[in-house]
Amino acid sequence: MRIAYVNLNWPRTRNSGVGKKILRHISEWRALGHDVRFFMHTSDYEPRTDLIEADIFPFAVRGKLITEWERVRAATQLVRAVEAFRPDLIYLRYSMYVYPVHRLASIAPLVEEMTTNDVTQHTGLGVLLSFYNRLTRGLLLRRVSGLVCLSKELADSPSLTVFAKPTRVIGDSIDLETIQPLEAPNNDHPHLVFIGTPGAPWQGVDKLHVLAGLLPGLTFHVIGYDTLNGITDLPKNLILYGYLNTDQYKSVLAQMDLAISSLALHRIGLDQSSPLKTRECLAYGLPLILPYADTDLDDLECDFMLKIPNNEDNIRTHAGLIRDFAYKMRGRRANRGVFAVRIDSKYKEVERLSFFNEILARSA
Repeated sequence: MRIAYVNLNWPRTRNSGVGKKILRHISEWRALGHDVRFFMHTSDYEPRTDLIEADIFPFAVRGKLITEWERVRAATQLVRAVEAFRPDLIYLRYSMYVYPVHRLASIAPLVEEMTTNDVTQHTGLGVLLSFYNRLTRGLLLRRVSGLVCLSKELADSPSLTVFAKPTRVIGDSIDLETIQPLEAPNNDHPHLVFIGTPGAPWQGVDKLHVLAGLLPGLTFHVIGYDTLNGITDLPKNLILYGYLNTDQYKSVLAQMDLAISSLALHRIGLDQSSPLKTRECLAYGLPLILPYADTDLDDLECDFMLKIPNNEDNIRTHAGLIRDFAYKMRGRRANRGVFAVRIDSKYKEVERLSFFNEILARSA
């Protein structure tokens, strides 16, 4: 199969979570004998060596009108390049529409990956961009041949079912062969880590500030943030690292007893997800606190995962339970054999390619 993998609007770097995910997809597909080319439509990004290997179509960011013109120019070039590649199928990571990417659907069957409820999430971008997204999202979704969703909740959402497209639920994955579990540390009290990205309200990093105040006997380590919006008085048991590369955050994880995942998916109207950071922490052996229903792990009963509700008060109402779980997990590691088949990319990509073949058969 000849597959064009398309990314719109954002740079995808080798060290980012999404970048690693894309590289895993491409590597697995190629290992199974498929011809894959990655096409990246992105704002100018330097150094280019940080970006995933791709056919890159950059646009300048210089004021709203010029930026939009540049986005369209770069997208037009991308569509032409995809057409010249002559793919059997196009896999598109969802992003806000830019003209003329709807033309991709006339080149080959188009499968779109939906990672979030865009209608809900884009309200956080303001009235204008939210309206633009609602106005234009159907230009692609009406034309796609199939959808891949990260959760059943997303696949069943009215914002997608209205288009009545063949849909497969495939949670995010990790290549377990490339990650060796870390030895458990010997800390005198529990150390808990959170990995996130600034500007994402569903991360709920503000709740960690509350939790650190409620649980002074634990130390909280936050990777990805060098400040917390609107919070200046940080307790001594809350440590911010800012951005760390893979080697740097791995050295932090090696000292951790457990990890906690996104704390506020309810803020974007979601209750189910499969974050990449969750899978990476599990792969390294860290026990987990899950404040939502995980696509692949929610029905798994094991003693190294603590599930708490997905609501605004989840930290305050479950602080005691979190404290007890953290002390229980001190010096322990997760049992990889319990979850491997659920999150390993080798299993996931066979399933994704099977869906591609179904789409091609429907389109024949």
